[in-house]
Amino acid sequence: MTSIAGMAPPPAQAGPWSPTARFTASALAAGRGLHRTEEVHSWLADRMAVHTFSVTPIPFTDLDQWTSQPESGNLVHASGRFFTVEGLQVKTDYGPVQEWSQPIVNQPEIGILGILVKEFDGVLHCLMSAKMEPGNVNLLQVSPTVQATRSNYTRAHRGSATAYLEYFLDRVPGSRVLVDVLQSEQGSWFHGKRNRNMVVEIEHDIEIGPDYCWMTFHQLFELLSYDNLVNMDARTVLSCVPFAPPGADPLNPSGADPLAHADLLSWFTEARTRYFLEAHRVPLDDIRGWHRTATEIAHDEGRYFRVIAVSVAATNREVASWTQPLIAPCEDGLVAMFVRRVAGELQALLHIRVEPGYRDTIELAPTVQATVANYTGLPPESWPPLLARAVDADPASIRYDTLLSEEGGRFHHALNRYRVIEVDESFEPPASTDFRWVPVGLLTELLRHSHYVNVQARSLVASLHSLWAVQR
Repeated sequence: MTSIAGMAPPPAQAGPWSPTARFTASALAAGRGLHRTEEVHSWLADRMAVHTFSVTPIPFTDLDQWTSQPESGNLVHASGRFFTVEGLQVKTDYGPVQEWSQPIVNQPEIGILGILVKEFDGVLHCLMSAKMEPGNVNLLQVSPTVQATRSNYTRAHRGSATAYLEYFLDRVPGSRVLVDVLQSEQGSWFHGKRNRNMVVEIEHDIEIGPDYCWMTFHQLFELLSYDNLVNMDARTVLSCVPFAPPGADPLNPSGADPLAHADLLSWFTEARTRYFLEAHRVPLDDIRGWHRTATEIAHDEGRYFRVIAVSVAATNREVASWTQPLIAPCEDGLVAMFVRRVAGELQALLHIRVEPGYRDTIELAPTVQATVANYTGLPPESWPPLLARAVDADPASIRYDTLLSEEGGRFHHALNRYRVIEVDESFEPPASTDFRWVPVGLLTELLRHSHYVNVQARSLVASLHSLWAVQR
């Protein structure tokens, strides 16, 4: 089987001085960073050592500035900002379970996930931060320059200002926007949540604090091979960055057939009309199949996730201490992308996925996206298609296999094992219109637009970038 490491996922224009060409040069710039990659690891370890962090589960009654509304049971902040934990009543004709209710995080604000880039010695570098989030299993991870909700950056918490925010809200002289696209987050736990994924280039020098570090795209892709090191917010921005392989046609670096692009969009649009989804916010006290104790809101069967409360202390955040609710998954998940090479073209097997929090019913998801423990004890025919194959994949076919954290600001120890699995011509995909082979070039083209590719698939697009850039 031929390795996919030499294949790049390319979009956008790739002229000699275009952003695409410069992003690509940075992705290929092994050994050309301001710091050696070993120094980046040391920097992160140092930031962990010098700061003090703690996250302690507490009863709901110990939440400060948060209340359980008497009329609904919803968890609400006293300011009316940040987010609420509410109930959601769902009906759909997608999947084996077609009606249920659940808790959901309602956060209608649009946040900013932004990376500043600057050229040093002819190579673009990304300004990344060592950011603590209370839900991270290891607390501190490599994060974008700015990672903030509107409530945070407008200082509803009455804390310190968000560093470098002006570059993403204003047109600062000497800066220019290279990437700017709205993308969704987890539709199973968030109701309609979106963030601006941004890359902004600066030409002038800026002062950076000890919690920030310049690194190349190549170094970021190196770090993606480590468990729980590059956070979800950084991964989704990386997925939206256009890259192109050396020798690509500047007029069509993705190699995408315009007719294939139109056909893909037609298939996607038809799927949006094929499935019915009705999701209504309801009082948290009215959801069925869940119970509340002093310390958690949990499913009656002990499955899916819990809602918990925590007390947090962190010496490198805008506010030194606070309390908040968090969604806590009961088990780790598995997210896998099956890929193949056809006539030199890399293709990914995607599937249509309906989640109750999506703004427009469906998004494109990886081949497999599931919590394996939810299917333990059930007959194989009850498992999602290809889940068993993803679990028991031949090690020789696995191109990427890393445990990665989901959003640590709202989810507690939410972990997925991300895999890229290469298959050959003998592989038989599911006989379902919900599955489709998509050229990776077309997939990355879709990431220039909102609400096509879900957050789990975007993490795997970043992983594909890393395979091309680091293992070529």
